[in-house]
Amino acid sequence: EAALAAALGDDLSAPTDRRAAAFWGGRAAPKPPVWPDGVTALAPLIAAPPALKARLAFTGLTDRADGPRLQAALPPGARLVSREGDLWRWDGFTVHRDAPSPAQVRLQQKSRLAALAAEIAALTPATAEAKAAHAAAAADLAAAEQAVRQSRAAPLDADRALTAARETLDTLQREAAKRDARAAALGETHARLTVEHDEAQTLLTAAQVDAAAFESDDGLTPRLAAARQTAQALREPASAARAALDREIAARDERSRRLQRLRGDLADWTRRAHGASQRLATLANGRLAAVAARAAAADAPREIAARRDRLMDDLGVAEARKAKAGDALALAETARAAADQALRAADGHAADARERRAGAEARLDAGRQRLDDHAAALTEATGLTPQDLGRKLETDAVAIPAEVEGAEGHLTALERERDGMGAVNLRAEEEAGELADRLAGMAAERDDLIGALAKLKTAIAELNEEGRTRLLAAFDVIDGHFRDLFTTLFQGGAAELRLVESDDPLEAGLEIFACPPGKRMAVMSLMSGGEQALTAVALIFAVFLANPAPICVLDEVDAPLDDANVERFCNLLAEMRGRATTRFITLPHNPLTMSRMDRLFGVTMRERGVSQLVSVDLRTAAALAEV
Repeated sequence: EAALAAALGDDLSAPTDRRAAAFWGGRAAPKPPVWPDGVTALAPLIAAPPALKARLAFTGLTDRADGPRLQAALPPGARLVSREGDLWRWDGFTVHRDAPSPAQVRLQQKSRLAALAAEIAALTPATAEAKAAHAAAAADLAAAEQAVRQSRAAPLDADRALTAARETLDTLQREAAKRDARAAALGETHARLTVEHDEAQTLLTAAQVDAAAFESDDGLTPRLAAARQTAQALREPASAARAALDREIAARDERSRRLQRLRGDLADWTRRAHGASQRLATLANGRLAAVAARAAAADAPREIAARRDRLMDDLGVAEARKAKAGDALALAETARAAADQALRAADGHAADARERRAGAEARLDAGRQRLDDHAAALTEATGLTPQDLGRKLETDAVAIPAEVEGAEGHLTALERERDGMGAVNLRAEEEAGELADRLAGMAAERDDLIGALAKLKTAIAELNEEGRTRLLAAFDVIDGHFRDLFTTLFQGGAAELRLVESDDPLEAGLEIFACPPGKRMAVMSLMSGGEQALTAVALIFAVFLANPAPICVLDEVDAPLDDANVERFCNLLAEMRGRATTRFITLPHNPLTMSRMDRLFGVTMRERGVSQLVSVDLRTAAALAEV
């Protein structure tokens, strides 16, 4: 009975009546198949009318365990049943004994649909209210986000205004410092010119007194004659000494000392005679120079007055040029600030565009992946690619017959395809709700990530701006100290620090340009070893003046320096001890450096294999030596 119910319950492929005609495409039904071993024809086993046996002609009876194995060998239209009620059809359709029947499944689905319709009707007002509440909440959220953005933008605008004000203040302070320095330099120049004028006046008075003394001095001529007589008198002992020297060369060895003393006396007298001649010539030249100086000094007051007038005119021109340069510098600073702001805005837009592009590419990749997944699922479910399925649907839509028999055959084929799709997923709505919740959670996480990214970018921009401000401030301080120390070390010249390779201070490199006295401005790498060492010392000390450290160790800094530069280095080191609170520890290379230290530390080995630390306080030692 179970086998018969299974055979008669699935009559979609029965090769009789109208369904058989539709199934076989209008052709005559083939003969009943030849069943393989293990399969028995079902029709001869029952006593039934011929019509029923005809319907069961393509049905075979087999064991439940052999059904899946024999299903693949079934000819078209054939099917297998078991005594327990299982069904295996030639096209792969399988019904197990415990599976619900299609009618039962359809009834359950109709009941479920009716319950869902009632539930939907009951929940429709609540859904409308929820949608209205959601819309109101979304509006409130948008207003709150707008308020938050405005509140966040206000501190940023204030910070930008504060930064601009600080930059303007720094610029004005630098301009004021430059003007004060220029005024001080002009004041020093005026004081120096005044002192030179006073010295010139004093020299004029002294030259006039000397000229009067020279004119009244008549005793030079007798002194010159006496000096000539003395020189003439000295020539005779010199000749005698030369003769005695010739004689003494041939004499015995015991008279060598006498010969050396005579040579010394001869050289002494010769030097004295030569010195007397040079002194006479110097006096004569001095007299001529005094007369010329007196003549030149007579016009010096007028020249100094004219020079002072020219300098005052140049000072006025310089003041006018300074005012023009200040105005041009202010305009340039304003343009640079606007350009920096535009550059930062462009960088922000570029970063946003890159982020949007990355997000679009990610969404495109995800869409492509989902499309591939859907295509694979569709191919797995229908056995056709999406393109083939579309063409088949178009063909089927065109090939639907208009007559009743053809429509029923088409309906039969559609029902067979529906059965091939399997049962309906009753949890689809719940799964859709779960996926919607997961999607909402992921969207919230994405919004949080976007907000965190915006906050991070804002924090990075603020840190970069603060870093630029502090770096430029420290750079200006160190550059000023470096210029002063370089001039002190080299006793002239000029040097400066420059930021190169980028307009952004955080990404720029540092280059040292120096100009020792008598040379042109060039990079530090083109200087000699000693000049590079002094320049490096000036830079190190400039950093210590800007931010002093407790201890500074100098390891053989004086090695490439000569004695004159070592003396300059020691003088600068002594000055640094008074200007900074840093304790300098030096590993000297030159004895001059050791002699200028306050305390010396060394290691001695009084006994073989036993070392001992020795320290000497040079100030105390010098005091004891004086006592």
